[in-house]
This record gives sequence, structure tokens and C-alpha cells, in this order.
Amino acid sequence: MGTFHDTPVAADSPPAVPGPRRPDGVRSRPEGPGALGAVWRFLPALAALALLLATLVASDTPLNSIARYGFYIAWGVLLPGTLVYRSLRRAPHTLLEDLVLGAVTGLVLELAAWALFLPLGLAGAAVLWPLLVVVPFAAVPRLRRHWWVRGYAKVPVGWSWAVAGTVALTSGYLYRTYLSRTPLMPADDASRQFVDLSYQMSLAGNAKHAFPLTLPQASGEPLQYHWFAFVHEAMTSLVGHLDLPVVQLRLMIPALCALTMLVAAVVAHRLTGRIWAGPIAGLLLFAVGEFNGGHGQTPFGSPQTTLMVWGSVSMTYSQPLLLALIATAGDALRRPERETGAPVPPLGGRAVYVLTVLFAFASSAAKATSVPVTLAALALAGAVGLLVNRRIPWTVVKLGAIVAAAQLFSTAVIFAFKTYGLTVDPFSNLRYGWADPQGLRGASGQAVVVALVLFAFVVNTQLRVAGALPLLWRSRLKLEPVQWFLLGGAVAGPAVFVLVSGWNAGYFTHAGLVFGVLLSAWGYCESFERADLGRAGRAVLAAFAVGWTVLLTWFVVDEHDYAWLDRLAAHLHALHPTRSGFLRAFLGGNPDGNGSASGLFPIVAAGLALLGLGVLCALLWWGLSRAVPRMRRRGGVVLLTAALLAGVPTLVLDLPKPVWDATVWGSMPLPASKVDAARWVRAHSEPTDVLATNEHCWSYDDFADPTAPCKDYRDFALSAYSERSVLVEGWAFAPRVMAGTDPGFWDQPLLALNDEAFYRPTAQLLAQLHDEHHVRYLFVNRKVRAESPELAVLAAKVFDNGRIGVYELH
Repeated sequence: MGTFHDTPVAADSPPAVPGPRRPDGVRSRPEGPGALGAVWRFLPALAALALLLATLVASDTPLNSIARYGFYIAWGVLLPGTLVYRSLRRAPHTLLEDLVLGAVTGLVLELAAWALFLPLGLAGAAVLWPLLVVVPFAAVPRLRRHWWVRGYAKVPVGWSWAVAGTVALTSGYLYRTYLSRTPLMPADDASRQFVDLSYQMSLAGNAKHAFPLTLPQASGEPLQYHWFAFVHEAMTSLVGHLDLPVVQLRLMIPALCALTMLVAAVVAHRLTGRIWAGPIAGLLLFAVGEFNGGHGQTPFGSPQTTLMVWGSVSMTYSQPLLLALIATAGDALRRPERETGAPVPPLGGRAVYVLTVLFAFASSAAKATSVPVTLAALALAGAVGLLVNRRIPWTVVKLGAIVAAAQLFSTAVIFAFKTYGLTVDPFSNLRYGWADPQGLRGASGQAVVVALVLFAFVVNTQLRVAGALPLLWRSRLKLEPVQWFLLGGAVAGPAVFVLVSGWNAGYFTHAGLVFGVLLSAWGYCESFERADLGRAGRAVLAAFAVGWTVLLTWFVVDEHDYAWLDRLAAHLHALHPTRSGFLRAFLGGNPDGNGSASGLFPIVAAGLALLGLGVLCALLWWGLSRAVPRMRRRGGVVLLTAALLAGVPTLVLDLPKPVWDATVWGSMPLPASKVDAARWVRAHSEPTDVLATNEHCWSYDDFADPTAPCKDYRDFALSAYSERSVLVEGWAFAPRVMAGTDPGFWDQPLLALNDEAFYRPTAQLLAQLHDEHHVRYLFVNRKVRAESPELAVLAAKVFDNGRIGVYELH
């Protein structure tokens, strides 16, 4: 059981620093002395950083922006965060842990700095906020020791390369699917962009001058939304003096993904005591996608990697915070007696609760799904502790009180008790798969279809958590508190998805997955240890993993055809019309095209095939192991490897032909002339100035048909690229609209006043806009509709590029 363990370290003293160990527990040769040894130790990190920088340069990121971003990360996040983290944790473990958990702590401190500087009108001085940490740590003698720490445990160089590989994977994938496909600025009026990116950028622009945030598309409208990620984006722009499009479309996402991989590595190591659980957890979180059985969109909410990793800034920002929260809460639940032979020094005493407070409150409005899933995880750990030990688990109670307070804070203060459209409606996100409005199935047929849809959901979203199964089996459910905690989160995420309605419920699944991959990596490491493979055995297992991935990828290429199923259904119907109704209903759906589970058939078929193949191979292995003793106790790790890698083709096949193409799927026109005009307004206005526009709709064909009705109010580009609030722009994502059923604007007189300023202007009307609503510029898009000639008489035209005209009110 000690194969993956570190060297024992006393909890109240710095760890010993023996030579690093290989994964099989054999000590490596001592590293070279002096500079050569340091270079060798840090070479993996330098290589991963070099690749990250290369992807940024290759995607036309300005070099001075990269340098400024590096300054910001070092000065505004890493330095203050690491100092504070070191002052809270009891004993050092590894340098990497101090730096990455220090970086997450820095993200939390950044929120506090923003909340201090913005209300005081000191946004321009935000670059000085780290001095609030640096000065005390330089002046107070007891704090000075945290500037330079000795006694770190050294990690195996092979492990460092493995973790660096997970970071390199995120960089390469993002370059291929996002950075190289999303222009930093539109080249011409035919340019397009993924629709959510402008909305997210508009929130970051608002965060640069508004406290608290308001909805930029409806000036003065409160924003009951998880907006902490956009504060980070705003502070990056303010402190680093960086252009917002460069921050969001180039720098922020790759950096946060790299941080997530590093945090996953140190958290998995800390909670499991097994160093190789770290890179395994990172790969399960990022490299292993949903098991789709074919190259296509996931049918159960949003996908974890192929869209959300770059399409949802809030999810990407929330993951390192959630991992850090799991680390502190899980560390408090660890049993010291389990760690004989492999301790990771505990955070210790009150520090664990202080850090939990920081990470819980930051997570609460980073993503609204993080804290509820954490609460459910603690609830399960506490309930089991109460039943087993028959005494109140006070550690869980304290942690639960902290996390519950964070949830109350976000619910009451940030979200104002708004649900953002989520309602309790059990199975509503799955019901489409088994709906039978025409009554083509009997009771038994319907039961089979329901079972297959549930099977498809579990296989599609949870296959990478399969590593937890051997852990549960061998322990006979006598798990440790931290394992119950991880299991509770892993189950709570998909359970909430099943209980509530809406596409956004998929984010609960993603939050649960963060818990699940940690537990899965733990179980895989234990299975690997139990197999006790020698060097040759590990080489064979690695070769099998590569071959299995290649085989699966070949099988699910997008040209793979399931048309034979339709032919089979038709043939069976011709032979047995009365007995094949169920099959036709399952494969082809009802005559009106509704209530069909045919879209799930690739997942069901591939999942059943995988399950059958696994059972067959297990039986064959069991039979052969009776004749070949070396094969005993090793079949489990082979099957588990196959199961955990089953989702890899989803990511691999996304590289040559991305499913969620930012230039095609969900893309909106982003004309260069409109962006140029918006940025002109930004350069010639004050942050408090309000804009008015005649454009409220998202038009896929860029208003090619002027008579087309306005139905989709997802227009956010003006507020995004001007960084100014708009009186009425596109309101589709307004919390009050998302929570209701009426897509219309809630203040029709204000909307009429706004539009009349362009088409029927009067001096009195323009004065009302200026004096009562603080509108300074009228921004007219003539592709929507040309303005009235009277407007040029009543207001000063200050910008005109043919498509866009800008008028200033005085």
C-alpha cells in the first residue's frame, strides 16, 4: 500500500528532505549539485510554461500583453496569496503546493481588494493593493520568515513531468479549439464570435467601475448572478493595464486551466496520500471527456471540456477555488492514523477553518453550483459519522456552518434569492428520452427505455468516476470521513441535475465531477498498488492504454454510421409488425418526431458493448489466472484503465474537427465596424457615461432581412467592447428574464423612449435621456434601421463609419 506514498513527516515539524522516490518506492539517485540540480528539478515547469507561451504567441497575443500579464500574476495574485497561505498552514510540504494554493488564496484576496478599492473610487490605484500584504510581511518580524521557506519535500522528477504534461495538454487543446479559432479582434464585417463571450466581457467591463456589478445591457439593473470571475478579469485589466479582449480571449482561460491542473495534482496528493493520484485526477478532469459513443454533442447539459472549459469563464474560474475548498475541508476530515508510512503534513488547527472560510465565500459566487454540492458532501460525511460513531462529528459541523454561511451570503446578498430559471422538476432533463406521447410502448417497453436512458446518463457523465468502485468494494463501504465527503459530492452533482430543470443544471454535474475524479484517482491508485506490477508489467499496461485509446478513437470517428439500425428496425417491422413497435419507437421515435431515444442510442449501444466486453474479459482473465499465477489480482487494474480511458476519444476527436466551433455553433456576427465604433466610444467617454442603441437583437445573418422579426435578444457587443452601460441593449440574460417565461423587456415605456430617440427624436426627448438617464452617446446601427435625419440636427455626430453612427448629447 505504500507504492505511491511520500516519506513520513511529523505534523508539527518541517518534513525531512530525502531524495525523491520513483513511483515504485525506490529512491532516485541524488540530483546534481548547485545550478544543474535546480535546472533539472524545474525543467518540467519551464517546459510547460514555454509551451503555454508558445500557444499565446502563435495566436497573435501581443508580447507586451504577455509580459504585463506575467507581472500581474506575480505581483497581484501569487505574491500576496503565497505569503498569506504560508502564514496559515502549519508546516511546509512541497514548493508546488505553497505556490498553487497560494495562487488560489491570491484570487480570494483579489476579491477583497476590489471590494475595498472600487467603492472608494481608487480603481486607478488598484495596482498598489498587494502592498497591504507585502508591507506587514516585510515589517513584522514573525511574518518575515514566510518570504523564504526551507524544508520542502522533493517530488519525483517523473511526477513533475507528468503534472507538466497535464498543463501542456490544456494549452495545446485550447490553442487548437479556441485560441486559433477566436480572433482577438474581428478582421472585417463578416467576422463571428461565440455568443456568450461578449456577454462575459461586458460583465468584466462593468466590474472595472461598478460596485456591486449591474447588468451592462440595462443600465442600473442589479445583477443577481455569480460574477466573481469577472471581478478577476477586471482586476487583471486594471492592475496589469491590459485590454479586456486580450485578457478574456487569450490570457485568462489558458492560465486558469493550467492552475486547475496544478491544484488538482496537489489536492489529490494531500487527500489521498498518494502522489500519483495528482496527475491522474487532472487527466480525468480534463483529458477524459463525456462518453458519447460517437463524435457529437453531449445530450445531458453542457460538456465538461469541449465547450465549457473556454465558453464559460465562471466555470473555469471556479474550479481551482472549488478544488482548494475540497482540500481544506477534506484535510480537516483526514484520519492521522491512516497515514502511517505516507503522511502529508496537515494544514493544522485553526488554519484549516480560516482557509475554508476564504475558499467557501469565494466559491459561493464564483459558480452557483459549487457550494451546494459541497454542502451535500459534508452532509453525507456528517450523517455517516453520526451513525457509525454515535456522536456528533463536530469537525463536520464546523465546516458545514462555514459552507452554509457562504451559501446564505451568496443566496441573499449576491443572488437576492433569485433562482435564475432553475426549478425543482425531477427527471425533466432526462424525460425527453423516454417520452411516449403517442403511446407506442407498453409498460414493459417503457420501463426498458427509462432504464436505458438512465444508463446512458450515467455512462455519458460518470464513467470517469469508475475508479471509486473498487474503493467502495474493497472497503465494504467502511470508508474514511474524507472518502465519504468526496463520495457525497460526486453523487450530489448528478443527483441535482436529475432533480432540477434546465440546461444550466449541467453545471451541478461538473461540480460533482471535481469530487468524483479525486475519489476515482484514489481508487485507481489503490488498484494499481494491489496489482503490484513490476517494470515490465507497467510498460505492458501503458502500451495497452495507448492501444485501447487508439482503438476506441477509430471506432467513434464522426464518419461512423448507425444507419443500419434504421434498416434493422424497418426489417423487423416488416416481419413482425406487432412485436417491433417498441424497437421502432426506441430507434425512430413517434410519428411526430418527439419522444425518441434514438439520439441516445450511440451511448447506449457503446456503453452496453463496453460493459459486455468488460464482463467477457474479466471471465477470461479469471480463467487464465488460475493457470498463470502472475495474472492474479491484476485484471482489475486493466479493466479499470479501460473504463477510465473510454471518454478520451471525445477530446481527441475534437482536435481536428471541434464540435463546439466558436465560428459556427452558437456564433453571432461581430462586425469590425461595430467593434471599432464601440472602442472609439470607450476612448472618448467616462466610465459613468451611459449609451443608447437601436440594436437589441441577435441576428444570425447580420440583419440581411430588415423585415425579420426580433426574437432573440442576445446582443451584447456594444457594452462588451465599449465597457460602458447601455440603457437598453440585449436583455436575454437578465436574471428577471431567465427566471420567468416572458422574454420581453420589463420596462416597455423606457424601451419606447430609447427607440424614439433614434427614429422620432425631439429636443425634449433627448434632454430627458441625457438628464434623467445619463445618456451621453446614441449608437445607431444602420443595418438594423437608419436613424431619422432630425437626429443630426438635434445632436452632434461625432463618429461615422457608414454602418455605425455615434451622436453625442449635451
